[in-house]
Amino acid sequence: MKRSVKLIAGNWKMNGQADGLAQARRLIEALVSEPTSSRVAVMPPATLVSRLAELASGSVVEVGGQDCRAEAAGAFTGDISAELLAEAGAALVILGHSERRQGHGETDADVSAKVEAALRAGLEPVICIGETLQEREAGRAIEVVRSQISGSLPMSLNGRAFAVAYEPVWAIGTGLTPTLEQIAEVHAAVRAALVEQLGEGGQAPLILYGGSVKPSNAAEILAVEEVGGALVGGASLKADDFLAIIRAA
Repeated sequence: MKRSVKLIAGNWKMNGQADGLAQARRLIEALVSEPTSSRVAVMPPATLVSRLAELASGSVVEVGGQDCRAEAAGAFTGDISAELLAEAGAALVILGHSERRQGHGETDADVSAKVEAALRAGLEPVICIGETLQEREAGRAIEVVRSQISGSLPMSLNGRAFAVAYEPVWAIGTGLTPTLEQIAEVHAAVRAALVEQLGEGGQAPLILYGGSVKPSNAAEILAVEEVGGALVGGASLKADDFLAIIRAA
């Protein structure tokens, strides 16, 4: 199956503040003057979702959240539900990022419940998977990502819009990246696992690569078989860098 439209998504993490909107405005204006064939999304901190959604209204830039609670509402101080993100203008949400899995102890079951919540609210989940350096060195990378797919992706995803983002934990924010051969190997294994789990429905979702994606390496990574886009961290905070990655697609 040919998947010609890639998704380039920027994860601002806990960065941006209000001055990030100036970078977002520059991004939007540049994509008006020089349109792209790719989908473009920005996931800012929750405090900026509504403002960015308003700014991006009518443009090609989609807005997403960085996480959501499984429950729709309740006494969960500091958390945000999928419904609240959707109401603020989000169309997508990142789930299962390694910084949530490792820093907050999220399990595959937790991620699966959040995926269900995203679907309930009409959000498109971007579900993150990836191995640690220890798991990679032990030769367990494929085993780990297949297990995460099995545990994190509920069957209710079949026929729904979603993406999987492969992010080797050891490459996030470190400047390190796997070889193109390693990326190809894991992306092929992810596709096989998706088809095994969802049948023909597993052919449709994009598989993004994330982990120190930058203008200097974006083109070669995005050209790898089964790489359907990128989940970009630090480079998405600067409009010019993010634009260079979008152009590389």
